[in-house]
Amino acid sequence: MPDSLVPVFKLYGETRQWPTPDLLHCESIPERSQRHDWHIRAHRHADLHHLLHLSAGGVRLELEGGSRAFDAPLLIVVPAMSIHGFRFSPDTEGHIVTLSRPLVEGLQQRLADQAGVLARPEAHPLTAPRQRERIATLIGQIDDEYRHPAPGRRRLLEALMEALIVETARLAAPATSAQAPAPRQRDETRTHLQAYQTLIEAHYAEQPGIEWFAERLGITSAHLNLLCRRLAGRSALQLLHERLLLEAKRQLIYTNLTVGEVADGLGFSEPAYFTRFFKRLAGAPPRDFRRRQGESENGEMEDGMTSPVADRDGSREEI
Repeated sequence: MPDSLVPVFKLYGETRQWPTPDLLHCESIPERSQRHDWHIRAHRHADLHHLLHLSAGGVRLELEGGSRAFDAPLLIVVPAMSIHGFRFSPDTEGHIVTLSRPLVEGLQQRLADQAGVLARPEAHPLTAPRQRERIATLIGQIDDEYRHPAPGRRRLLEALMEALIVETARLAAPATSAQAPAPRQRDETRTHLQAYQTLIEAHYAEQPGIEWFAERLGITSAHLNLLCRRLAGRSALQLLHERLLLEAKRQLIYTNLTVGEVADGLGFSEPAYFTRFFKRLAGAPPRDFRRRQGESENGEMEDGMTSPVADRDGSREEI
């Protein structure tokens, strides 16, 4: 199927936007797949990676043009831009962890070669009892931490993800060393999109124009927009704005910066301009978003859990 005909999903089985200020999203396979009659049609993500862990049941996996049935226990790696689809058996249990591009790039910097496993689409049967138990434990800890906000949440989630990637790299090591395959070569348009996303990650707070990005990629801004719309389903400017919005949400929730300080740090000339930008994309002004998030998280706090503190304009930081 040509790339231009493959739908681009924003999340597992959905076309809606990334729903959380966290850099990862975790949910059980049944809670979303049941809504789709256990079938997620073939699609791809421009900037999201998946790790699926099946503890029970099975799946007919479509991955980069191939189709094969697998039984649990199983760990599936789906890199960004890989075409994939799932038809789960109704007794399937497990979780899907979705990683945003900024998180993946940070993991690649810290884990070097071991993070290369995230670039290889693969299904890994969990045949060794020790590895099966260790991976199941890590997935369970990630799910528990994701669902129950607590101080140090971001650091613990990233530490757990580092451990999970190391375990996944160990799973992949025998096949990799035996075959020594080079990572799948991307065509020129995919390479340009990935390079653009890398530039966004390095320079989003400076808010350079699309022409600036295109010049550094050696293509025209019109060509950059065309390939972004073709492969990511959004314009080049929309991709830049989505990264700015994600960072704004994270700073509003996880720091005690004022709205003006967040605006300044993200390259907005005036807080009023930032407020209009944020309201247009998030549906609420920054202060309302911050207050609602605080009310939501405080409502989920368990007995004995330390609550975030609020500063003068309602912002919070982890303590």
